[in-house]
Amino acid sequence: MARMTAAEAAVRVMELEGVTQAFGVPGAAINPLYSALLKHGGISHILARHVEAASHMAEGYTRARAGNIGVCIGTSGPAGTDMITGLYSAIADSIPILCITGQAPRARLHKEDFQAVDIESISKPVTKWSVTVREPAQVPRAFQQAFHLMRSGRPGPVLIDLPFDVQMGEIEFDIDTYEPLPVYKPAASRRQIEKALDMLAASSRPLIVAGGGIINADACDLLVEFAELTGVPVIPTLMGWGAIPDDHPLMAGMVGLQTSHRYGNATMLASDFVLGIGNRWANRHTGSPEVYTKGRKFVHVDIEPTQIGRVFMPDFGIVSDAKAALELFVSVARERKAAQQMKDYSEWADRCAERKKLMLRKSHFTETPIKPLRVYEEMNKVFPRDTIYVTTIGLSQIAGAQFLHVYGPRQWINCGQAGPLGWTIPAALGVVASDPTRTVVGLSGDYDFQFLMEELAVGAQFRLPYVQVLVNNSYLGLIRQSQRGFEMDYCVQLAFENQNVPEGEGDLRSYGVDHQAVVQGLGCKSLRVTDPEKIESALVQAQAMARQYRVPVVVEVILEKVTNIAMGTEIDNVREFEDIDCRHPEGARGLELAGLLE
Repeated sequence: MARMTAAEAAVRVMELEGVTQAFGVPGAAINPLYSALLKHGGISHILARHVEAASHMAEGYTRARAGNIGVCIGTSGPAGTDMITGLYSAIADSIPILCITGQAPRARLHKEDFQAVDIESISKPVTKWSVTVREPAQVPRAFQQAFHLMRSGRPGPVLIDLPFDVQMGEIEFDIDTYEPLPVYKPAASRRQIEKALDMLAASSRPLIVAGGGIINADACDLLVEFAELTGVPVIPTLMGWGAIPDDHPLMAGMVGLQTSHRYGNATMLASDFVLGIGNRWANRHTGSPEVYTKGRKFVHVDIEPTQIGRVFMPDFGIVSDAKAALELFVSVARERKAAQQMKDYSEWADRCAERKKLMLRKSHFTETPIKPLRVYEEMNKVFPRDTIYVTTIGLSQIAGAQFLHVYGPRQWINCGQAGPLGWTIPAALGVVASDPTRTVVGLSGDYDFQFLMEELAVGAQFRLPYVQVLVNNSYLGLIRQSQRGFEMDYCVQLAFENQNVPEGEGDLRSYGVDHQAVVQGLGCKSLRVTDPEKIESALVQAQAMARQYRVPVVVEVILEKVTNIAMGTEIDNVREFEDIDCRHPEGARGLELAGLLE
């Protein structure tokens, strides 16, 4: 047994649970914990400029590598309320992060003390567990329970609130015998897997829908092996993108109302059976369940029992961790293949591959101002195969998902359900903090960029190099596009005449914020592109600058102000605004004759 403060015990437990990196902003009510961090030195700390950003950094850090758990720390009062958006983002996408807040001394709780707020109650709806620890001796076990809960079942965030005097209290704690609690993950039975494969075998045009749970479970290799054993094409969700490489013959495209491929939607509509693994049937993926489910049977595998039947009732549900289920799927499929009991789906897979080859959207535009679709074409050319893309919401994210290529798990890090503006920059910094040697590329529209652009100073201070692509149309582009249904263009313009931009800069003065001046003022490097033929060279130069200066490098591409990106109300009703790059020899009519649109 050793005598230590409760704050020291908390730090020691975090170290033994594998924490090596934290993000946060110190303050008076959390200083005892910071003192313990300094004393033990096993956990590095990155100082955010906004506490919400610290929570997004923690999420980016968690998502960058299997086994990571990001930690964000703040003082009492507004620090906790600032992190609510980060907790919401994390729980919505099943990402474990640990949020630690300081609190007023116990005797001052409920007495309207300075910066005292009931953060436990406020955060409960957006956490797996939220607790104000009221006894110093309970601190180490509260942290032990936090890691157990974050890793067990459907992953998610936890908030621990520590009153000042609780942190300072001295306790006896035997740290030498500490062991993390066993992680609980439900597992499918062989009988369930056999039934699911029997149902698959009864179909003619099956698909696997691969969700983010497969990436969370570190089971992507198993997914690819299962798809290859069965010959069944795979539709990744937005959160599962990268679970199978984009250029794999069985990768059939993404489905949805916005972040989808034409060939992915067409293939889903042509299918008669869907095996969903680790996904939650998000509405931007499905559209209305009536259209999505019509004419096909569903098996749903998910780690969380209450997810089965939440959106629509599947024909068969299995509660299981994705890795445990896929291990059995692979095992049983191997046995059936060896016994020559596997159905041949090669003709169906070939038709899916033909759609993928022919049903493309046009990206090569030469106009000035630049059309955004050209930007993603150039990004695909320049950035290496193992690039990690980080983005959140807006037309930039939607078009990025339609046009970029992703070749591996954890290479598309996207805030899926919550979609808070401002998420991209801090999340990208968290990703870089996990491994500064990787190629990390952030993708933002101008409004997402402006929400938390001060965090670029964190990248400059802590030497976190990455390339931030900023597509600037001086609009809330997605909201402007949705306002077309109301026949308005109201309060979505970001443009104004910036008096500090020289008149010789032409139209740039009318785009409002001078992002280049801001970026440079924050200690980072920047490039601006107005000619589509110069995008490629700017991206190449940005990578070199990031390596040389070890800071974020922003590439601002000045776009046309009004662009509509393909999207719709149902997966069979997606409107294409630009010319389709139809490569069938007989054009669009040829696609219809070939039955590829059916």
